[in-house]
Amino acid sequence: MGLIATLIIGGIVGWLASLVMKTDARMGLVANVVVGVVGSMLGYWVAGLLGFVAVGGIARFLVALGGAVLLIFILGKLGIFGKR
Repeated sequence: MGLIATLIIGGIVGWLASLVMKTDARMGLVANVVVGVVGSMLGYWVAGLLGFVAVGGIARFLVALGGAVLLIFILGKLGIFGKR
């Protein structure tokens, strides 16, 4: 059940991050899930480097969303989410 919850929450986080970064039209379901899950890991890693520990559901969600937004930004700079 943990894997299913991770994929669902990752999909939601990835979708919200794609809305924030205006890449929603270029991302499908699989891309949203991958960006959400990998972006969450990136967000927690960056937060740890900065000495921030996310306590509570809202803080953890915001760190995950911030990491996904950062990942989309990085991918955009690498040309993966280029302009159409």
